[in-house]
Formats: sequence, C-alpha cells, structure tokens
Amino acid sequence: MHAPWLSLSIWTPTVGALAIWAFARGARGDALARWIALGTSLVVFAFTLPLWFGFDATTHRMQFEEFHRWIPSVHVNYHLGVDGISMPLVLLSSFLTVVCVVASWRSITHRVKEYMAAFLVLETTLIGVFAALDGVVFYFFWEAMLIPMYLIIGIWGGPNRVYATIKFFLYTLAGSVLMLAAVIYLYLKSGSFEILDWMALPLSAREQFWLWLAFLVAFAVKIPMWPVHTWLPDAHTEAPTAGSVILAGVLLKMGGYGFLRFSLPICPDASHELAWLVIALSIVAIVYIALVAMMQKDLKRLIAYSSIAHMGFVTMGAFVFTQQALEGAMVTMISHGLVSAALFLCVGVLYDRMHTREIAAYGGVAKVMPVFAALMMVFAMANVALPGTSGFIGELLVLVGTFWADPAAIGMSAKWVAVVAALSVILSACYTLWMVKRVVFGKVGNEQVAALPDATPREFAYLALLALFVIWLGLYPNPLLDVMHASSSHLVAQAATSKIAAAVAMR
Repeated sequence: MHAPWLSLSIWTPTVGALAIWAFARGARGDALARWIALGTSLVVFAFTLPLWFGFDATTHRMQFEEFHRWIPSVHVNYHLGVDGISMPLVLLSSFLTVVCVVASWRSITHRVKEYMAAFLVLETTLIGVFAALDGVVFYFFWEAMLIPMYLIIGIWGGPNRVYATIKFFLYTLAGSVLMLAAVIYLYLKSGSFEILDWMALPLSAREQFWLWLAFLVAFAVKIPMWPVHTWLPDAHTEAPTAGSVILAGVLLKMGGYGFLRFSLPICPDASHELAWLVIALSIVAIVYIALVAMMQKDLKRLIAYSSIAHMGFVTMGAFVFTQQALEGAMVTMISHGLVSAALFLCVGVLYDRMHTREIAAYGGVAKVMPVFAALMMVFAMANVALPGTSGFIGELLVLVGTFWADPAAIGMSAKWVAVVAALSVILSACYTLWMVKRVVFGKVGNEQVAALPDATPREFAYLALLALFVIWLGLYPNPLLDVMHASSSHLVAQAATSKIAAAVAMR
C-alpha cells in the first residue's frame, strides 16, 4: 500500500487553479494568484519526489499503480502507473512548472489569475499523459492539453499569436484523430482499453502496419518530425517565455514517449519494417533543420529549430533497437527538456529588458551581464553536446547504439546512419556558437545593451538550478540510467518479439 502520489500530482494543480478562481480577487488578486500558483506547483513537485526515491529500479513493471472503475460498460478504468520510462518525465513536468511560475512572476502583468490557472491545468494534463495506463484516460489528457496551451499562446502571446495558436491546434488535433481511430480499433480487437493488454495483443502484419502509421502521424506532429514541424517555430515565436519553456521542455516529449509506449511494444513487426522511414526522417531533422537554424535571425526561432534537430536523436535512438540507443533517446528527452527550457528562459531575460529577439540587436552582453552570460554559456555548451553536460550523454549513447545496430533490423547501414547523424555535433556548434558570439561576446552593441542590468536574484535562482542539473546529469548520469535500465531492457525485448505468428495461430 502507498499514498496515491500520482493522483495527488495530477489533480492538485487543478485544485490550485480552482483556488485561484475562488480566492484571487480584488486589488491584491494578481499577487495572490502568483503565490497560490507557486505554492501549488511546489506541493506538486513534492508529491512527485516519492516516485523517484521510492522507485524500484530492479523491475520493469509498473509502480505506484492506481486502479478504479470509471465507465464499466465500455471497460474504461482510471488506471495510473509509472515505470522507468515515464517516471522521469513526470518529475520533469512538475519541476519545469515551478520554474515557469517563477519565470512569469514579473513578465505577465495582465490577466495574471487566468494565466496562472491555465498553467496549473496544463500541468494536470502533462502529468496525466505520462501516468495514464488506460487508452481513454491517456487520450483524454493528450487532448485536454490543447486547451490551456491554446489559451497561453493565444492570450499572452505575441502579435501573430492567433495564427500560431490555430496552426498549433489544427496540426495536433489532426494527428490525434488518427490516434483515436487506433485506440478504438485496439479496444474492439481486445475488449479492453488497458495499454498493457494492448502490448500483449497478437496482431497481424497488416493490422500493425495501419496502427503504426496512425500512431506515427500523431506522435510525429507532437515531437515534431520533419515535414510536420512547421507549427513549432511559429508557436515558440509567439508564445510567452514560460509557454515556450513548457512547450519545448515537456510537450515535445509527449511524442517521443508515445513512440516508446505505443509504437514499439504494440506494433513490433511494423516498427522493424518501417524503421527506415523514421530513421530517414530523423536524419533530415538532424541535418537539414540544423542548417535551417543557422539562417535564423530571431533568437526564439533559432532555438525552436534547434529543438527539432535534437529531437531527431530521440526518434532515431528509439528505432535502431539497441538498448544503448534507446536509453540515449530517453536521456536526450530529459536533457533537452532542461537545456531548451533554460535557453528559452535566457531569451526571456533578454527580451524583458530589450523587448526584441533579433540577434542583431545585441552584442557584448557578457560585459554588462557577466553572471547571466556565464549561465547562458553553460546551456549553449550543453546544446552543442559538450562533454561534462547532459547533452553529451544522451547523444553519445544514441550514436554508439546506432553504430552497433543490426543493419537488417533497420533496413540500412547503421554505421553510415551514425556517421551522418554525428554531423549534427558540428552543425549545432555552428549555429549555437554563432548565436553566442553575436549576442554574448564582442563589443557592446548599442546604448541599450550597455544599460542592461545583470540577472536578478530570482532569475539567477532558476537559471543556476537548471545549470546545476545540466552539469550533474552530464558528470554523473548513473542514477537516471539506473532508473531507466530495466524498463528499456524490457522494451527492447518487446520490440524484438514478433506478433505475427501468434496472430496467425489465433485464426
């Protein structure tokens, strides 16, 4: 028996949002809303800590499970649980929500109550996605996430926020419709909405093919993979700083998580048959999108395209079917969540002072903001996978695991795939260091830059905390890898087990 940590983590943010609606009124309503949001997010983060400290790393089985009947007539259950794949993502979601609330403390000045409430509801949906073990519950949280994110970008975003929001909404919704069709088919086939039951369900090659394609569209849009990536730069450019943080830090990971939870274990034969497609799209994202990032003049758009390139390592690592590459993909998701969040926060710090994201408007920031510049350099180096940072660990594991992958399993030369993917180390260094050179170093660009104050104690606190995690994970990744190892090993075994023979035997 254990406390219902997952339910507490999921629904406490919604209770906090309701408290803001009920109590944050009058002249001091905005201040109260901020404190309620901060207190709630800290409590939720505290609720997720037992998932880490009480986790049994020796088993791949789901832990901290909760099961309650919800809609018995159609076998829908409120079923929650986490393993070594999902638990770190739950912690990442709760931690970055705290950072987002703190980062929005002064930058959001209108409709503060609604903004803080929307962020808390968004936290509910994010943790719900990673904890759901019932297909309907998973889909409910997956779709519900659109509502608060739509509001955050659409109300508090930039001048073109309506266009960016509608584009984000339509892309995600279109992909989700196909996932819903797949979920319904699996229910009709198995008589259950239990995701764990679907993993053991015998499926023919044809069934797996169409289910895999449906999942591919839904998860590819969310990551996003090339060529369905065009919504992301617009959404990032128009979103408020904290919106970009949670979008890059957590929302993109929902797509990578979907591949690991659905595509590989439910459709292992189709995953092997079509691995070449995912790997090819990943290579395009890693190389071509990195070249696109080099051409950007807007700080946010550059980091947005960088996110697409780095997420290419996640999809590639998932579909080369080696444990090293799979664990590298999982570490990359966590690392990218921290590093991309930190880079967007750095852009937010500069934007709050200068009200522009144009790279050409800066120069010599290190001379007037030395503390901020030092922290930004840590995140820039992690973005180029410098040894000693979290970015190095994930990408190294993916490249090594890919290099030693079985060419027959992925339908192409694994060694050449690894060599081409390794080009991203050079390309990411090009666009990241180019950005740093023009923004942080050199002569002070103008009088506005010369008057910039250094990071405030609040800004230093959340940036330094992120830097600490980035360096800690880069120097000592074993605790995270140990948590993932049993689950990743089991997933590799699931992906290697054909279901076609069992499906034929059942006919």
